[in-house]
Amino acid sequence: MKLDPRDWGVRVRLSLAAVVVLAATLLVVAGGVLWVLRGSLQSSADAAAGVRVDQLVAQLRTSAPGSQDPGLVATSGETSVVQILTPDGGVLLASPDAPGVPLAGPLPDGASSLNGSVGVPGAQGGVFRVTARGVGGPGGDLTAVVGVDSAGVTDTVMTVGAVLAVGLPVVVVVAAALTYVLVGVSLRSVERMRARVADVSPAELSLRLAVPRPRDEISRLATTLNAMLARLQAGNDAQRRFVADASHELRSPLATVTAALELARDRPGVIDRELVGAHLLPEAQRMQRLVEDLLLLAKADEQGLALRVADVDVEDLVGVEAARLRATTTLAVMTQVQAVRVRGDEGQLARVVRNLADNAARHARSQIELWCRITPGGVQLVVADDGPGIPASERERVLQRFVRLDEGRARATGGSGLGLAIVAEIVAAHHGTITIADSELGGARVMVELPSAGPGQSPSRQR
Repeated sequence: MKLDPRDWGVRVRLSLAAVVVLAATLLVVAGGVLWVLRGSLQSSADAAAGVRVDQLVAQLRTSAPGSQDPGLVATSGETSVVQILTPDGGVLLASPDAPGVPLAGPLPDGASSLNGSVGVPGAQGGVFRVTARGVGGPGGDLTAVVGVDSAGVTDTVMTVGAVLAVGLPVVVVVAAALTYVLVGVSLRSVERMRARVADVSPAELSLRLAVPRPRDEISRLATTLNAMLARLQAGNDAQRRFVADASHELRSPLATVTAALELARDRPGVIDRELVGAHLLPEAQRMQRLVEDLLLLAKADEQGLALRVADVDVEDLVGVEAARLRATTTLAVMTQVQAVRVRGDEGQLARVVRNLADNAARHARSQIELWCRITPGGVQLVVADDGPGIPASERERVLQRFVRLDEGRARATGGSGLGLAIVAEIVAAHHGTITIADSELGGARVMVELPSAGPGQSPSRQR
């Protein structure tokens, strides 16, 4: 066994702790039992001596000692010594085997005393619990003395102490063995969980631990570990989907650019300005935007978005995007804005407005609404369209990465399924919320609520 307690196992440490606590408790209890036992025996002896003294006093009050029955100084199983003392302290009468010296001094009539333990060298027993009382009668002033041999009390206490001295170590050893066994039984489920977790690998994250039937700490540990494994599995699945979707999205523009380069290599005269402007450059730009989006999401996952916090005029961002949509689309763009200022990253918030505006423009039939207003908690930004809308069952899912409800149309118009996911990340970094509902125009309404105070900032003045 290792001597350093830090190297001991849980089973050994718990067993030793139980032994120490139990041994200390039993020692205290045993000491208390012996102390109470000794006191009880002494009280019983004193009570018996008191009764015997009362008997002697009653007899001596009515008759002189010489006329008394010889049984006057007889002893019983509870008393060991009886003495009748004269006023000068001499022993007038004594029981057989009584010591020749008086066990107490003479007392006046009616006086009584408990002298406690009195030692008499050479006497049988040696130590007596003595009770004395003065009495006046036909024989004059006498003192009745009754002594109880303390050896009986001492022997009883020592016998009980010996039994405890033998029995308590046995109890401690049995308790230690039972504790060791019971702790081992309790730890078996932990060992099974450890072995089960050891079998978990990136390819086998679906494994789960068996939850013990008793709802105790071990059961809660198994439940917590299962929840952790579920989160790891979800994260691993999301990472795999992310890699697969990113590869899929990059493959199309990369294939287009690669084919064009191969064509230019084999037939240099085929590549002209129109082909570059109509196909190659848009695909390269699409791939560039996708890579930038992926880098942004990767940074958000790794260490969170780095925000350059400053005062941001939200109505200006909405106005810029409305003007851009009017210039680049045939959609009717309506705005309702209030002048409001928040604390945040202007570039990231501009990206939120642009992504929402592009998403609405991609699905709208003829009309888009953009508006922002002041709320008690900050700012509310809403972008709505008259498109097909988003089913209620899909409104949480579309905020995830690479999720598109219409795969064909999204790719045809350049969507990658990352726009709303990026919006959700930026809004979360600004401690805001994003919700999706039905629009009064008939399509979808995306509402972003931002606090007027940015991350780690106090509320700024709204204007």
